[in-house]
Amino acid sequence: MSKLWNLLKATPVVFGSSLLVANGAIAQSVESVDDTGNTIEQINNYVGGNQNITEMDQVTNVSELKDVSPGDWAYEALRSLVERYGCIAGYPDGSFRGNRPMTRYEFAAGLNACLNQVERLISESQATTQEDIDKLSRLVQEFQSELAALGTRVDDLEGRVAFLEDHQFSTTTKLKGEVIFNVGNAFGEEQADGNPKDGANVLDEVTFSDRVRLNFESSFYGKDILRVRLQAANITNFGTATGTNMAKLSFDENNGNSVEIDDIFYRFPVGEKLNVFLGAKGLDVDDIFERSNPYFSDSGKGALSRFGRYNNLIFRAPSGTGLGFQYKLSDQLGFNAAYLTKSSPVSSTIDQSASDPKDEGGLFNGDYSATAQLTFKPTDKIGFALTYSRTYEPGNEVRIVNTSSDFASRPFGAVDTSADRLGFGADFKVADQFNISGWFGYAKAYNEQVGNNGESADLITWTVALAFPDLFSEGSTGGLIFGQPPKVTSNDIVANEDPDSSFHIEALYTYKVNNNIQITPGLLVILDPDNDSNNDTVYVGTIRTTFSF
Repeated sequence: MSKLWNLLKATPVVFGSSLLVANGAIAQSVESVDDTGNTIEQINNYVGGNQNITEMDQVTNVSELKDVSPGDWAYEALRSLVERYGCIAGYPDGSFRGNRPMTRYEFAAGLNACLNQVERLISESQATTQEDIDKLSRLVQEFQSELAALGTRVDDLEGRVAFLEDHQFSTTTKLKGEVIFNVGNAFGEEQADGNPKDGANVLDEVTFSDRVRLNFESSFYGKDILRVRLQAANITNFGTATGTNMAKLSFDENNGNSVEIDDIFYRFPVGEKLNVFLGAKGLDVDDIFERSNPYFSDSGKGALSRFGRYNNLIFRAPSGTGLGFQYKLSDQLGFNAAYLTKSSPVSSTIDQSASDPKDEGGLFNGDYSATAQLTFKPTDKIGFALTYSRTYEPGNEVRIVNTSSDFASRPFGAVDTSADRLGFGADFKVADQFNISGWFGYAKAYNEQVGNNGESADLITWTVALAFPDLFSEGSTGGLIFGQPPKVTSNDIVANEDPDSSFHIEALYTYKVNNNIQITPGLLVILDPDNDSNNDTVYVGTIRTTFSF
């Protein structure tokens, strides 16, 4: 019976039952429904939401009901039901709404709740008067058809569940999908690399592209997850169209819409405080570490730009294959760490990867990132993260960062390069409809080429992101992102220093159509692209529609 009440507890039923139980009033007989199927259909219509009901919570004291006062004619009845039987429910806002009409089905569900309580009290040998039992008996007789229909409905639901379990795709695996449709256009006077806009990679052309992801998530004992993701995409590369990687989109993927395995990793807990990650492919730094950007870090539902998702100097490090963990030191403190290397080569002409032992490949002989992070969350509204990463990238694999200038990506050119990276991130929920987050990143890069002169270079980046949850409509979010893409501030190879500073401005609004569809229009503005004031401002306008299922 408790399953039945849990299913129907959203019904405002207790008012009528409380009056009848406490005062002995018996509902007038109405024409009963002989067709059980028809009765079930009516109950389905009611439970399905046709009555516009919101979920209610159990009341333990009648004073919790803000619209019920001692002067109300039913006050004593309600108090008796609360104190003696505990079968009164109120709305989440603390109201009871006693003047609202109800149906016989609602009454039957409320009566069922009180019957459960009386049954429990009798079984526990607690005080229950014969008068109450007689009243309930008369009510049961009056509403026996409704109560029988409710029981039939539970049996019907259990049958449907059994059928689904017998015919489901897998007992261990769930399918989660995401499809992105994107309409975009990049425009400006000329590309950041100096090519005119009517050159090979033209600006001012509207494009339509897509990305599809199917996640198969398996759990073998309830708390672990094995993810295998299939992906197909042809998202427009606005880095190529504009001549600067600063214009790349957050969901920028392109394999010609061929289906490929994009993720394979396993996450499982060890005890209550430790989560372990094992990745064969697609395990990224941002899967394990705190990103300090709660509203914009997701590629399909967050920022429109790749730069706006998180600290690029930290999270754009070598990754894909390896081991990581998250450890909860206390309710406020956490420690995360990982060792990752690339699971596949950067291009078809370079074959270094974790699965290839030759040259500078393999798990420990090629590129890697060794990262540690300390998180501190003193309250539910404030969070901080301090992250350190040591990285190494050989030869043509070098990509210190892929959302900035060529100098920031390769401070010494296509040579073996290591780096010490440090990042600090914070987010603060100022109010229910305003959140501010941001980060600062610093990297010290070293020329590891044999016979080098010990050259080093310094890089910095910073960002501030403002989020406005529930802007204009519930579940929608407005956003402003402003920051400086990674820049080489000093380099022993002076010619490879960035001469100026670029600035990234992003405005977006994610409109929640429903739980499965979000539409995000936005505009990216890149001032002095590639950290060069000789380059004209680049604009990217885009409308991303995300379908989740």
